[in-house]
Order: sequence, then C-alpha cells, then structure tokens
Amino acid sequence: MFQPKTTIEPFRVKVVEPLPVRTRVQRAKALADANLNLFSVPAKEVTIDLMTDSGTSAMSQEQWAAIFRGDESYAGASSYFRFRDVVRQLTGMHHVIPVHQGRAAERILFSVVGGEGKTIPANTHFDTTRANVEASGAVAVDLVIEEGRSPSAEHPFKGNLDVVALKKLLEQHAASVPMVVVTITNNSGGGQPVSLENMRQVREACDLFDIPLFLDCARFAENSWFIRERESGQEKRSPKDIAEEMFRLADGAWMSAKKDAFGNIGGFLALKDDALAEQCRNILILTEGFPTYGGLAGRDLEALAVGLEEVLAEDYLEYRIRSTHYVWCKLDEAGVPLLRPAGGHAVYLDAREFLPHVPPSQLPGQTISAALFLEGGVRACEIGTVMFGSTQDDGTQSPGPMDLVRLAIPRRVYTQSHMDYVIEVVRYVFDHRKKLGGLLIQNEPPALRHFTCGFEPIGWDPFAALD
Repeated sequence: MFQPKTTIEPFRVKVVEPLPVRTRVQRAKALADANLNLFSVPAKEVTIDLMTDSGTSAMSQEQWAAIFRGDESYAGASSYFRFRDVVRQLTGMHHVIPVHQGRAAERILFSVVGGEGKTIPANTHFDTTRANVEASGAVAVDLVIEEGRSPSAEHPFKGNLDVVALKKLLEQHAASVPMVVVTITNNSGGGQPVSLENMRQVREACDLFDIPLFLDCARFAENSWFIRERESGQEKRSPKDIAEEMFRLADGAWMSAKKDAFGNIGGFLALKDDALAEQCRNILILTEGFPTYGGLAGRDLEALAVGLEEVLAEDYLEYRIRSTHYVWCKLDEAGVPLLRPAGGHAVYLDAREFLPHVPPSQLPGQTISAALFLEGGVRACEIGTVMFGSTQDDGTQSPGPMDLVRLAIPRRVYTQSHMDYVIEVVRYVFDHRKKLGGLLIQNEPPALRHFTCGFEPIGWDPFAALD
C-alpha cells in the first residue's frame, strides 16, 4: 500500500493575501524606528510573521459560514448558547464565561483567588499569566521538571510539573495556595507537552490538600496529540477522547481561543464551582461585558464554537505537528542549536548556544530576533531574559531560566515553501553569528516590558552587513 513521505496541507487555498516584500534597507529603517523591538515593527514591513500563533490562524469555510449566523443580541444571544454547549461538552464544566482573550480570563480569575500572601504554583506560567498573578499581589512559582529547564535535554513530556516539588510546597504552604495550574502545552518551556499520567498525579496531589486544579489550555489539542503519539497506552485513543479526560481531571480552565480554536480573538473561563463562577461573572460584567458575550461579538462566538470542534480532527493535528517537526529537523540537520525535542506550535532556537559569545545579561535572544527580521523579514519572538528576567538595582540583568527565540507557526497560514524560506534565513544568520553582539534594555516599563521597551547595542552595529 502506498505510504506517502510528504505531509500535505489538509486544506485548499481559496483566498490569498499578498506578502509584504521589503528590501534590507527598508527593514533596517523599520527596525531602527522600533528601537530594535519587533513588537513595535509595523506588520506591513514583515514578510513571514512568526512572532506568535495567537490570533493569527486562518479560519475555515465553516467558520466563515458560522460568522453569518452571529446573533448580536446584547443578552442571551443564540451564538452564546452554541459556544457554551461546545465548551461544556469539551470540558465537562457547567459554567462557561466568554472573554475577549486569555489574559482577560487570567485577570478576572486571579483578582478573585489571588492577593497578598497567596502562592500560585504551575509547571510554567506564561508572561501574561505571571503578570496577572503578580498584579494581584500573589507569587507565581514555576515547578516544571528538571528536564524542562534544559534546552538540550531529551524527554517526551518536558512540560510536566514536578510532582515531588509540588507536594513539598503544598506540605509547607497549602493554606496559601488557592489553586495549582498546569499549562498545556508549556509555551514558556518550548511548547512541550504534559503527559496524562503527570496530570493524574498532579490531581492526586491536589486532592491530598483539597486544592483545585486549573488548566491553562490554549493548546490543549496539540497536547492531546502528543499524548497519543508519545505516551504508552494512549496510542489508540482519539485526540477528542484524550482532551475530554484532561479537562475532567481539572476544576477549572481558561483558554486563549486565539490558539487552538483558530480564533482571531476570544477566549473563555470554564468553572465547576458555583460560588467562584458568580464572583468571576460579577467582575466580567464590570470590565468585559454581559455574561453571554463577555467582550465578544456573536459572530466571534460562532467561529470559536466551530474551531473548537475542527481543531481535534486527526488529519489536521497530524499535519500541524509534522509540519512543525519538518522545520525543526531541517534546522537540526544544519547544526542550529534548538530546544529539544520538537514542540507543537513553534520551533525554539537555543539563543545561549546560538550566540555563546553573548552572555544572557546582554540578551542574545533579542539579538537573534532582530537579525532574522533584518536579513530576511522573518519576525520571531524572544522568550528569555527580556521576557522573564529582571533589571537589578544596579542596572544589570538577572537572566531568565532559558534564552530562546520562538518561531511560532500560525495555523493553516503558511505553506512548506514559506517554511523553507524561514529555514534559509535562520541558517544564514547562524552561519554569520560571530558578527552579532549584545543589547541593553532602555525605556523599561514596570510590567511586561518586552512588549514596549527599546534596545541599544553594546559596542557593535546591529545594522551592519553580515557578509
């Protein structure tokens, strides 16, 4: 029987969007105007945009059709009930609170359960999660397994939460822990999955101390696929079946539906606890909107309902994971230092190994990101000292746990030829890496500095030709 070696996109292209093609001179001006911060570069200057997979997916014909069914009634819109029923079926949680994106759910949730003296443990908090935990006065604690802290370590589930460390923390501080969080997949740790067995063990640990378990589930479908592919005894189950079991281990979940629901906007907070749901709805009404729209249009709710079902299709998930793996393998073959093994939504460059002559305090990940844009118009995102480090009183940088450059691949957007181009750009920068230097942060805001700060070079010209 014919077994193809080529992974094809399980869709056909019906609408096209022109790609911006700029010269190096034009990109240099855009980068200089942005003070070397890729978040400040206008999208019209970017050829291949891999900054994030959040809100950048291509919607299907069924999603576009659903948009025309959008009920824009202020209260009790039929689109809400369609969305609610899909989320209930998926999560098994009765209370479904729509929000305009994931960080809105985080702000609402942690404003209720957080506060001074509270501790929120997780495998790894992402940037907005940590910011919202800390904004409430609580402390965010990362308890990912040891392998998850090393880019070069090989482990099928590097996103796993260290259960021994969790139990130790709960034995000492259970009274101050309002919940335990598991992020699936673990974005800050390289898009690495969490095993079903690990989630079961975390659930057992939570039960010992009567503490709720919550999922940050932006990429739940990709995590389900990894469980099926990598975890013993799960290979015959459907992604949908695995996903439903994951959610039923939890007491609550929040999602940025801009990821695994193919949404351009939107999210939800799903809860089992009646009293907590009432508190969260009260804040939602104050800041987001009525509980049946939560800051979203009815047409958005319709599109997300369809996306939450489509994302669990096996042909899509196989294509999604294999196409990301293709990029990872080509870069690995070229000797480019990568976080191992390949993740689901992104390929992560190991910036400390990529630029060993640039110390973490001089932001090697940001340097690489700037070079990728300047040389090839590829916009990536630093996941390292800029995002997770801090500036000390003497002005020096306290490094993040790792320095990575994330090439996040939007869903159903780019073809293999686009990815081959990205591979060429990364290889070119890697081949000329010795000409790159370090950066300093300037104009640092008090929170989430990576979005708006500027950078300046340390004794080198970041715009000079590499060859």
